[in-house]
This record gives sequence, structure tokens and C-alpha cells, in this order.
Amino acid sequence: MKKLLLAAAAFAALTAGAANAADMAVKAPLYKAPPVVPVWSWTGCYIGGHVGGLWAKKDWTDRTPGDDFFGQSLGGHNANGWLGGAQAGCDYQFAGGFVIGIQGDYAWADAKGSNVDPIFGVLNQETKVKSLATVTGRVGYAWDRFLGYVKGGGAWERDDYRVSVPAIPGIPDVSASQTRSGWTVGIGGEYAFTNFLSGFVEYNYYDFGTHDVTFSDGLTTVGVKETKNVVRAGLNFRFGPGPVVAKY
Repeated sequence: MKKLLLAAAAFAALTAGAANAADMAVKAPLYKAPPVVPVWSWTGCYIGGHVGGLWAKKDWTDRTPGDDFFGQSLGGHNANGWLGGAQAGCDYQFAGGFVIGIQGDYAWADAKGSNVDPIFGVLNQETKVKSLATVTGRVGYAWDRFLGYVKGGGAWERDDYRVSVPAIPGIPDVSASQTRSGWTVGIGGEYAFTNFLSGFVEYNYYDFGTHDVTFSDGLTTVGVKETKNVVRAGLNFRFGPGPVVAKY
């Protein structure tokens, strides 16, 4: 009888152990994969608009053939004002965050300046910058939705010039217009607020060299040397892959 009770107790212990083991197997935590987080990509194209400020320095030199003052400085002035326009371009992002791109832009400008010539002291020399355009490439590095970049390329602008003699009535004004070319370099930063909208701020330096300008009288020729600084901000509406890469 005693042996029978011991055997029954041992069987009950074994049965309880197996049940507990099965219960633990059912209640063991299951492995769950971490959530997938989308990574922003700058690959794609965009179109947008911008506004900013323009500061140009104009130095005038007498270039009229046969003139007694040929080659002498006629002084200079700053033509300052605003600009606003549109831009479009495309970017491509490599693995590791490097980004290359190309962009074209055009802006209307209203930057004016003038000075009195230092030779006669009666000629008022005026400049108006009417438009500015560039085609540039850019190279940058992206930290997810922020892109820092440098840029450079060709630049073109449209200028109006006028010389008047306010102190002597009856002498007609002479004027000229010119489209001139040069180069530009710049630096900027852009941030993607959403998958379709980004904003940027940048600084650009322009050098248009020295170009001769012949006025409406057919006689007066002036050499104008120009450099320019532009600060602008804008928005881009982007379309392309967007957040196409994923990481855990």
C-alpha cells in the first residue's frame, strides 16, 4: 500500500511539471521586428520661387575713342534693391548622403544707383539692374531632411544705364541697355518640411567683369566693371522618389 501511494505521488509531480513547462512555453514572449522608419531622399526634381536682396558695385571708366579722358575713372556707385523670381532643377542623392544637382533660375530685379562723375562734376551716371539669371550645378551633403551645399556656374543680367546733366537744362540724356554674362558661386542650406515642400536660404557672389557700353548718342562709350552680392530665400515644390529607402 505504501509503495502504491509513493508511485501515485511521483506520477502527480511529473504531470504537474509537464503542465507548468507547457504553460511557460505558451506564455514565453514572442520576438517582434522593430518598426521600419522611412529615410528621406533628395533624389528628384523641383520647381519653386524666391525673393531676396541685391547689392551691386558698378565702376565706370571712360572708353570713348579719342576722348581726352580715355582710360580715366568716372567713379562708381552701388546699385541696391530687391529681386524675385522662379527656379527649377533636379537632384540625385548617392548612398552615404552626398547630393549633386543642376538648377536654372530667373529673377526680376529693381536695384538702382547713381553718382556724379569726378572729372566734370556735372554728369549724373545712373544704373538700374532689371533682371538676373543663372544656370548652376551644386554639390552637397544631406543629414536626412537637411541639405547643405555649394554651387557655381554661369550668370546673366540685364542692365539699363543713363547719363544726364541736371545742372545744364537743354542737354539731352543719353542711355543704353546691355545683357552681360559672368559667373557665380554660392553656399546655402535647404530643409524638406514635408515630402513635397522644402525651403532654402543661400548667399551668392557674382562677377560680371568689365564690359564696354555704348550709349544712344553713338559716341559715348563707358567701361563698366561689376560685382554683385545676393541673399535670397525661397520654397521648392518637389516631386520624385522622396522617402524611398527604409532602415530599422
